[in-house]
Amino acid sequence: MSRKVVRSSKFRHVFGQAVKNDQCYDDIRISQMTWDSNFCSVNPKFVAMIVDASGGGAFMVLPLSKTGRIDMSYPTVCGHTGPVLDIEFCPHNDNIIASGSEDCSVMIWEIPDGGLTSPLTNPVVKLEGHSKRVGILCWHPTAHNVLMSAGCDNVVILWNVARGESVVRIDSVHPDLIYNACWNQDGSQILTTCKDKTMRVLDPRKGTVLLEKEKTHEGSRPVRAVFLSDGKILTTGFSRMSERQVALWDPKNFAEPLCLQELDTGSGVLLPFYDPDTGVVYLCGKGESSIRYFEVTDEAPYVHYLSMYSSKESQKGMGCMPKRGLEVNKCEITRFYKLHERKCEPIVMTVPRKSDLFQEDLYPDTIGPEPSVEADEWFQGKDGQPILISLNDGFTATTKAKEFKVHKSLLKTTSASAGNQPDNSGEVQSLRKEVKDLKAAIEELTTRMKELESWRESK
Repeated sequence: MSRKVVRSSKFRHVFGQAVKNDQCYDDIRISQMTWDSNFCSVNPKFVAMIVDASGGGAFMVLPLSKTGRIDMSYPTVCGHTGPVLDIEFCPHNDNIIASGSEDCSVMIWEIPDGGLTSPLTNPVVKLEGHSKRVGILCWHPTAHNVLMSAGCDNVVILWNVARGESVVRIDSVHPDLIYNACWNQDGSQILTTCKDKTMRVLDPRKGTVLLEKEKTHEGSRPVRAVFLSDGKILTTGFSRMSERQVALWDPKNFAEPLCLQELDTGSGVLLPFYDPDTGVVYLCGKGESSIRYFEVTDEAPYVHYLSMYSSKESQKGMGCMPKRGLEVNKCEITRFYKLHERKCEPIVMTVPRKSDLFQEDLYPDTIGPEPSVEADEWFQGKDGQPILISLNDGFTATTKAKEFKVHKSLLKTTSASAGNQPDNSGEVQSLRKEVKDLKAAIEELTTRMKELESWRESK
């Protein structure tokens, strides 16, 4: 009788655990918008969440240490005139965050080190170029100040944030709504999925299609795709019978997937979070209460199911901490920030180990915050590989003078570019004064009319 051999993997026993209530962020009204973005972005300093706001769009940025109940009056970033659809922290500066909105604009914000003390309404740079709402943002992984945005106008724009200008506009490739757009590991290619059921690999500087695959998944629901570190592509989508699927593709041969697995009959779009250091991919469905995780290897069947984290509350969004923000002495390999209706709950994914020593096999050198090329160099054709850092003894580079230089140079250039933008602050101030005067005049007129009415009644 043959015995089934269990595949050996150091990630077989990875388990997820929610933190205690006092370490959650409570009493936050998460946005009710029905948009399939993460609604959350996180880095070693801050966690940002899109929140409900009347008369425009807003998101909240909290220092990681500010846990517990958040006061209703806590200041937000509220410069957009329409609901915010996507936010993403800059990978090269923890104080810079980008936001895309229904008002068709992209804004870049600078968050002070201790968090906000008053509402933030003026962005460092405002990027305008889309004619419909902007629902996808993605910073370049290695080039400084390069941001990709995709809107409901079916256009992908690459921005030089330091100059506040669009450099590449890809507007003739996608015939329908863009579901997903992301970079490969060195930022030399862009991967998009579209409502026309086609997955495309693009040259970002030329805006041309390098590879495309029609009907990646047969179903009509949205498809998500992500580049793996070896150049392969992992997609999530739906079959013709609306069963959810995960597939692995080799760009050298798009004819058939290397692996196609059917998961269940859920209705939510599965958002993939890929960890290039461990080869583990986490699938989170909006409106669900579970996180499935798989290990991707070079051996068939390539995508191996590991386990599933389940909880009672469904998730409205999800943020994932970069590797440099994890606690390595606790063998933490990922930390998610799960959005509920009224709170944000960190979920720690851990590999059980008996030793407290640094585990080299779990933490190879990982992507650091230092960019390898500047924006102008990258747009001229220079690619840069990610600059790796060691996590032994934890990540401490943020305290070094060199890191502050990087921050200062970014803020200097972005501020300079904001200075090149037309300055309308004087006009805004005068308009506000006029509105205030008008309100005062209306109040005075109302009082006079009431006095007149009472005088008539007395007669």
